[in-house]
Amino acid sequence: MFLIDSHCHIDKFHYSSVIDYNLENLICNAKLNNVKLLLSVCTKLDYFYELVNINKSYNNILISCGVHPLFINNNYNYYKLLDLSSNNNIIAVGETGLDFFYEKDLRKRNIQKKVFIDHISIARKLDKPIIVHTRNSFNDVIDILNNYNKLSGVFHCFNENTKCASLVLDIGFYISFSGILTFKNAQVTRDTLKYIPLNKLLLETDSPYLTPEPYRGTYNQPAYLKNIIEYVSVIKNISLEKLSSILLNNFLELFKI
Repeated sequence: MFLIDSHCHIDKFHYSSVIDYNLENLICNAKLNNVKLLLSVCTKLDYFYELVNINKSYNNILISCGVHPLFINNNYNYYKLLDLSSNNNIIAVGETGLDFFYEKDLRKRNIQKKVFIDHISIARKLDKPIIVHTRNSFNDVIDILNNYNKLSGVFHCFNENTKCASLVLDIGFYISFSGILTFKNAQVTRDTLKYIPLNKLLLETDSPYLTPEPYRGTYNQPAYLKNIIEYVSVIKNISLEKLSSILLNNFLELFKI
């Protein structure tokens, strides 16, 4: 069985003082659980260079380039983002999008929208998929994306309802689910998973965040994708082997590998 963690943050283990960081152990644990390929998603351009070094050292860790909406600062520069994203080893643009959960200031929300549109422009220019983050902002995100064609991508860590999922599928995007599926209060997310066609599905850990059951209370890691796919296989009533094969094909198709 060949499993892919389609969205994790390997660099965040290093930057967290709480976590005993050991990349070799993370990768070894992942492989022991059949997680053989990882996409480590960039959230700050300051972190990008470490991701490049990791990508050079480990052929099973792929990387993206982007600025998370909550990490936009005065150092943000469109041309720097374009230049770094142009690297042939970068398979996607993002993580980008809108996050209005923490950001209440209208001016700063508009800055998020501008930077999101910058990412979309770069993704189209480079013909690379875009990785979309949305929190308390789904309608604004989908309204922006509806203005563009010739764009592919994925809504990561999806926890919206089936109506929202339908709008995502209408623009041809993939939908990725995380360990949130295993949370007791996530019935809406589980119902949405049932609605998603298998050919538009991806799975992720979003580690070191959102640790699935039964590991809640510890830091998340790519190895725990196995628990997530086992959970999904029951909900979707499909064998692990067949599901893993479909997810692999979806990942390769979306990211043009």
